[in-house]
Amino acid sequence: MKHIWKAYGEGRPLPGYLMAMGSYAVLVGVVSAAGRLAGVQLPERFSLGDTALVSIATHKASRLLTKEAVTSPLRAPFTRYEEAAGHAELKESPRKDHPAQHAIGELVTCPFCAGVWIASGLTAGLVFAPRMTRLVATALTAVAASDTLNLVYDKLKS
Repeated sequence: MKHIWKAYGEGRPLPGYLMAMGSYAVLVGVVSAAGRLAGVQLPERFSLGDTALVSIATHKASRLLTKEAVTSPLRAPFTRYEEAAGHAELKESPRKDHPAQHAIGELVTCPFCAGVWIASGLTAGLVFAPRMTRLVATALTAVAASDTLNLVYDKLKS
């Protein structure tokens, strides 16, 4: 079986990816079941404002989790430091010691990958705890706006 994964995966950690996809599916299933048991009703639709807020918050949270120097201790068991990569960001690569470690390393170094999980969490938060989720999403959005203004300011100075 290991030979099949190696042949078709071309060096990719396919068992780790299956574990990540399975974990995501189980988590979504548990949240859905908890919502059903609690009698939580899905909204008819989300407002454009909530969608924009969650979008910007997801962007900031995914960058914070996957690239920021301050969160590198969370990534360290799954990544190897390579170099600094811009304003308070790091370039890291996934460790390849074990397929699960490699897959998690890819998840925690890829803002696109982490964004799916973060957006799912924030969207579920809008259903289960909308006030708290909007508070957290507003703070993340404010940080994203602040980051943008700081980068613009630095660009204008030079």
